[in-house]
Amino acid sequence: MSPDPNAPRFRVRPPAHWINDPNGPFRWRGRYHLFYQHNPDAPVHANVHWGHVSSPDLAHWEHHPIALAPTPGGPDEAGCWSGCTVDDDGVPTAVYTGIDRRHAGLGTICLAQAADPDDPALAEWKPLPTPVVSGPPDGLDVVMFRDPFVFRSSDRRRALVGAGHADGTPSVLLYDCDDLADWRFSGVLLDGNDPVAAEVLGDRAVGWECPQMYVTPSGDWVLVVSLWDGDPWSTGYLTGRLVPDGEGGLRFEARTGGRLDHGRDCYAPAVLQERDRALMWGWSWEARGQDEVDAAGWAGVLTAPRVVDVHSDGTLRVAPAPELERLRASSPFVTAPGTAPLPRAYDVTVTAAGPTSVSLLRAASGAELTIQLDPAAGAALLDRTDWPRTGREGSAPIEVRVPAAPHLEIRVLVDGSLLELYVADRATVTERVYRRPDDVPELTVTGAGAAVAGWELTQER
Repeated sequence: MSPDPNAPRFRVRPPAHWINDPNGPFRWRGRYHLFYQHNPDAPVHANVHWGHVSSPDLAHWEHHPIALAPTPGGPDEAGCWSGCTVDDDGVPTAVYTGIDRRHAGLGTICLAQAADPDDPALAEWKPLPTPVVSGPPDGLDVVMFRDPFVFRSSDRRRALVGAGHADGTPSVLLYDCDDLADWRFSGVLLDGNDPVAAEVLGDRAVGWECPQMYVTPSGDWVLVVSLWDGDPWSTGYLTGRLVPDGEGGLRFEARTGGRLDHGRDCYAPAVLQERDRALMWGWSWEARGQDEVDAAGWAGVLTAPRVVDVHSDGTLRVAPAPELERLRASSPFVTAPGTAPLPRAYDVTVTAAGPTSVSLLRAASGAELTIQLDPAAGAALLDRTDWPRTGREGSAPIEVRVPAAPHLEIRVLVDGSLLELYVADRATVTERVYRRPDDVPELTVTGAGAAVAGWELTQER
């Protein structure tokens, strides 16, 4: 089989077959470890394992043996679904959703430990035979229960679990798990009836999957949720604070929030809280037909790592991890407005001083894939209507609004079919765009006073 020209080469994905949610980003003894849901047998969502990669620098990744596999007759016999990884008294420990043969939306919470914490690759993992949580708490009428995320607050270890209720209300449940072997339900951290959540996230979701939290250097807490409406749909964030609630409980007091990613092809983000920053990866699914996926032999890719924070008004601050600059070729292929051929993978920055047009692809029909920038209006418009995609949301143009300013900077990361657009330091748009054989990949930037710099991505540095 000839290589698929639309296959990303620099972002995390297995050599073949299926990938979905990133799981358990974790730093251990100077090395980043990242796991992901993976079907090792086919490019379809089934037979879910945990794949495993690691990196010294967030730019160059090494594949390791599968970390978690379903255990015949065990609580995860139908799949090792999403979760996180923590340091439990010197032992790297995966905390994940186990799905058994009776699965009806309700998972269990399972643990697995690194067999040898001194192994730099953390190549072997041993699941514990009994779940630490066998299902949702009584009395809440929960019909969706999955995706544990462990974090620290007030020197205690706590966990979030994504949930949906029979009446269609999404929520995030809170557990005390200071002892990972002893989980105690602490109440509902937040649900869809919260007025701020209802306003900024809408009422379409019937479940909040993959809840994640990070705390910013300023002390703000950010709650990230994946919006489930019967299928994966979109992602959102809420900025606020954690306040005491009852005996030992916490409640999330939301201040503001919005779309986490404005594109149509990003879901289930996972967060790594570091001492001075938080990193985030998302899953970008395929937006082409299953026949094309089968022919290619692979499906899905993880986004570039993003540094996430908040601005003083509580809105999202986001930028590519600076380590990604290590993938840039030693010299740029473009340094000024005009026209230049584009490689398969590139990193381009454009700063607009007025209305500016950025074209990335030209079809045989003459149509172009463009980004229109207007600093005075604080607007960036991605138009890919001539590059059709599958999915419920279609291929309509996407407009992102940010505060008006004299200049508007965007950064475009493209790796095969994965396009990530960063607008100022406030918004991202993740889209899958598949080049056709007669498409012309060409960068054209027009606009008075625009500045441009672009690098091909390479593994040579």
